[in-house]
Amino acid sequence: MSSTDPLVIAGRTFQSRLIVGTGKYPTFRVMQQAHEASGADMVTVAVRRVNLTDRSQESLLDFIDTTRLFLLPNTAACYSADEAVRTARLGREAGLSNWVKLEVIGDERTLFPDNEGLLDATRILVKEGFVVLPYTNDDPVTCRKLEEAGAAAVMPLGAPIGSGLGIQNPNNISIIKEFARIPVIVDAGVGTASDAAFAMELGADAVLMNTGIAGAQDPIAMAQAMKLAVQAGRLAFRAGRIARRRYATASSPLEGVVGR
Repeated sequence: MSSTDPLVIAGRTFQSRLIVGTGKYPTFRVMQQAHEASGADMVTVAVRRVNLTDRSQESLLDFIDTTRLFLLPNTAACYSADEAVRTARLGREAGLSNWVKLEVIGDERTLFPDNEGLLDATRILVKEGFVVLPYTNDDPVTCRKLEEAGAAAVMPLGAPIGSGLGIQNPNNISIIKEFARIPVIVDAGVGTASDAAFAMELGADAVLMNTGIAGAQDPIAMAQAMKLAVQAGRLAFRAGRIARRRYATASSPLEGVVGR
């Protein structure tokens, strides 16, 4: 299915609609094996977690096959637009990428985005030639403004980061997708395979997750489960689900049967 239904962002084609992270794994080796099991071809990396000064020391980048996996640097743990912009510039100058998963966090406890700061940072980075994928609230208005600011995709949260609560506002995700002219990637809150499948059934173009895989009892098995869930959810969305009905409809209708 992936070869005939690729994900395209800013003109770049990805065969997998699952994007995975690099944090919270028990070891780098487990992370590497989970990435392989996920089938993902894009991974997000926190710029602040990468050793950019002393490459002689072990780094998580040593366990990422960049010939196969596209690096998406992120500005995790940035609490202002200025801080996020500086971090994105640092990642680009270090040779990571001119793509950025833009995070501007507004609250330490919920880790909800600061939408005002996010819009400011998006406008600045787009003007500087970055391909910006902003992590935002599941707010259709904010997503529209981010698209107008030049974002290459919008990444509304399904639930708070690392919560595993699944998609809390499915109607919002559907509305965002309905009006967006750029890819919609559900980011944060996915806890298990059914959450990923549901996001895709709502019409999301992709799902990004980290804790749901890295925090599982068996991250490698969960990575494979997420891979299959994203594929199944996408296939179901394209197939078109049946309408919901208030009452039963016979699976084998008798209308037109001879003798009745």
